[in-house]
This record gives sequence, C-alpha cells and structure tokens, in this order.
Amino acid sequence: MGLPFQRERLRVFIDSPVFQRAVIAVIALNGLSLGLETSHELADRYATAFLVIDRAILAVFVVEIILRIAVHGKAFFRDPWNWFDLVIVGMALVPASESVSILRLFRFLRVLRLISVVPGMRRVVSALFAALPGLASAVVLLLLSLYTASVIGEQLFHEVAPRYFGDLGRSLFTMFTVLTVEGWPEVAEDVMTKEPLAWIFFATFIVITAFFVLNLLIGVIVSAMEAEVNAQRWKDDQELELQQHIAVMNEIRALNEKVDRLAAQLPALADAAARDRRSCDHQPSHGEAPQAEGGRTEGAQTKGARTEGAQTKGAQAEADGRRQGE
Repeated sequence: MGLPFQRERLRVFIDSPVFQRAVIAVIALNGLSLGLETSHELADRYATAFLVIDRAILAVFVVEIILRIAVHGKAFFRDPWNWFDLVIVGMALVPASESVSILRLFRFLRVLRLISVVPGMRRVVSALFAALPGLASAVVLLLLSLYTASVIGEQLFHEVAPRYFGDLGRSLFTMFTVLTVEGWPEVAEDVMTKEPLAWIFFATFIVITAFFVLNLLIGVIVSAMEAEVNAQRWKDDQELELQQHIAVMNEIRALNEKVDRLAAQLPALADAAARDRRSCDHQPSHGEAPQAEGGRTEGAQTKGARTEGAQTKGAQAEADGRRQGE
C-alpha cells in the first residue's frame, strides 16, 4: 500500500458522484449566501455569520483544488475548467475588495461541470464547438443578407419612415428586429401607410433569412451533432473492445499461471507415484499370506505322517524278529 495506491483511492473518491454532488451543494450554498447578502438588512444583522460561511466555503474550495492537483498532477492543468476554478479560487484569496467580490460570482459557472457528467449534454456542447467552422460561413451569409437589406431599406424608406430607416444604424437595428420575427408587423404597417408595396421587401427578407439561412444554421448544427454522436459511439465501442480484450488477456494470463504451477508440480507427483508403486511391489497382498501359512501347515502334517509311518514299520520289524527267534 504505497503512495500510488493511496493516490488512486483518492482519485476514485474525488471523481465519485457523491463528491461531485457535495461540491455542487457547496456552490449552491455560496450562491445563496451571496444572494442573501444583497439585502442590506440581512447583511447588517448577520454580518458575522455571512463572513464565517464565506470563509468556510472558501476553505472548501481551496482544499478541493489542492486535492485535485495532488491527484491529477500535470493533467490538472490540461483541463480549461480546472484553470477556471483555479483562477476563481485564486482571486478569492486576494484581499477583499469590491471587484474581487464580484469576480467570486463566477463560482456559479462551476455548475457547468454537469456537462462532463451527463453524456447527452457533453455531446451537445461538443457538437456546438465542432459546428463552429460550418456555422461561421452560415453566420457570414446571414450578416451579409442583413447588411444588404439594411442598405436597401435605408435607400428606399429613409424619407418615408425616418424613425426606422433614417440612417444605416437605425436601418440595421430595424432589419434585425424583422429578422427575429418579433414586432415586424408594426414596422411594416408604418412603412406601408405611404408605400403600399413595401410588404414585398419585408416578405422577401423574412423568407430568405428566417426560413433559408436560419434553417441552414440548424442543418449545420444537426450535421455536427450527428458526427459527434457517431464519434462518441465509436469511442464507446473502442473502450468496450479494449475492456473485453483486457478481460480475455487476464483470463489467458491466469490460465497460463495455473498451467505453470501444474507443470512445476509434475516432477513431485511423478516421484510420489513411483514411490507408491515400489512400496506396493515389496508388500504381499492380503490373499497370499493365508495361503503361505496353509502350505506350511500342510507340510508339517505331511512330515508328521511320514514319521508315524516309519515308527509303525519299525514296530512291525521288531515283532517279526521276535517271532523268528522263538
């Protein structure tokens, strides 16, 4: 249990959802306290409490930054969101001033870290950034249409409606209002009281900008989002394949270790089997011992019978000798 193991455990704790929710809760508390401080009555009555809460929240932020730097090391500085947190906490450590207190309100942006937690939100934001090159061309086309319509409107209606088309600046603002499709009927009615055919100008501008160019912007964003979704799916598939490959390799490695252990045990097992065979060869079986003893008993009985026979023959010879002497 060395330092890398402790750092890994700390990393798991910091990246856990529980820790993330706790930080978000502290950020919400900070925002609530800053909102309550806008009330002069509450700020005067609970000034000490607000100060204690502010210092405690600042201490939590500092500890959080220190832990993240200790865990992630140099990788901490590769994340722009971490740079944002570091700058905000550093500004909060500067002696209190009005400007620094205002900058501390940027702590609310820490809630944007939800983007990195929710995959759907992460894909949407990534798609927006990926669509910026295509959006640039569409935005330029939209601005060009707006500028051209503003110049034409200023030339046609500067005398009829100087309130809306008196100069290029007013004309640009008027045509931008028409582009948003909010309040343009009022502008068109004022102009059409003296120029009845002015509706052609406004209708053409709305069709070109609101229907064509804006839909082009939406199409660019949708295409970028599809590409981002496909890229995320490919990345997820690659990660899944990598995990499966690692699992298979771990199983193969475990099997190889078992085979190596069995191979190392084979000589000992062979020696034990050989010893068992030799011991079995030297020891008679249970059926042979009674038979041997039975053979020995029968031999003894045969010998005894032969001795008795010899004694009987000797006795008969003596009896015959005596009869012949008589």
